[in-house]
Formats: sequence, C-alpha cells, structure tokens
Amino acid sequence: MDTDAFWALIDEARAAAPADSPDWDAFEAVAERATALLAVRPREDILAFQQIFWNLMGASFREPLWGAAYTINGGCSDDGFDYFRGWLIGQGRATYESAVADPDSLAGHPVVQAAAKNCDLWNESMLGVASAAYRTAFGEEPPRGSYTITYPDPGPGWDFDDEEENRRHIPRLSELYAG
Repeated sequence: MDTDAFWALIDEARAAAPADSPDWDAFEAVAERATALLAVRPREDILAFQQIFWNLMGASFREPLWGAAYTINGGCSDDGFDYFRGWLIGQGRATYESAVADPDSLAGHPVVQAAAKNCDLWNESMLGVASAAYRTAFGEEPPRGSYTITYPDPGPGWDFDDEEENRRHIPRLSELYAG
C-alpha cells in the first residue's frame, strides 16, 4: 500500500458512511468502514496503512492546526488534537492537505460550518483502524515496532484563548466560531 492507495481506501470508507454529517456517529462510521475494508487486505497493506497514517499524524502536528482545532472544539488537549487529526484524515486527502497547508481553510468545509452549532470534530477510532483490522484479520495485535511516528517541532504558537491572536492567525474560523 502506498499513499495513493491509503487515500483511496479512506475515500471508499467515506463513500459508504455519512462522513459529511457533523455527527459523531457519522465520523465513527468512517473508521468502522475503513477497518472493514482494511481487514481483508494482506498483512503488509495493513501495516503500511498504519505507517502512512502515523506519517500523516506527524506531518499535521503543527501549532496553527492545533489552534484551529482549539477554536473548532472549544478547547483541545494533546489527546484531543490527536483525535481531531483522526477526524481530519477521515475527511479525505483534499481536506487534510488543505488544512495542513492553511488551517483557516477549514472555515469553508461544510462539516466545520455545521459543527459551529455545537458539534466537536474528533474521531479517536481513526487512530486504531489498522490495529483493529489486524486483530480482525489475524487474531492478534500488530507486531511491536511495526510503525514509527516522528513529531516535528510544532512551530511557534500563540495563546489560543486570545481572541485577537486567533483573529490574526485563523480569521475565518475565528469569525465562524465567534461568541
């Protein structure tokens, strides 16, 4: 499995689940469907999926995206940021790449707009898709050391509770989620 095959599987999971709904059950359905699709693939594909997933998690570990997650979810711990990025990956390649390049672009995403009416955007289950698929397929946990993750320096941050700073860094999201 390569990156294109990874995103194709995510797209297939999204097509079979109501992924465009600002609803936790809809987000969960993407993870469940991705798990089912992955569980019928060869062992090497499952392990490659896991590595690609964690590469994407590492690449998205950026302060500006964390600020966007904080604004969207009304706060965001380190675990919450992982779960937000799980949701983000579950939204597909175009949304993921756009948000990593410009977190404020999320203000134009229909689910983010709908979520402004009190729905947190996170999907913890996406973090375990490959492990669950591996357990389903082989009846055991993936081998230790079968993937790695490297978190870069997230870059300079700001006080996410400072509305003026938020307006400067993520103006569209700040407006969408204003008081």
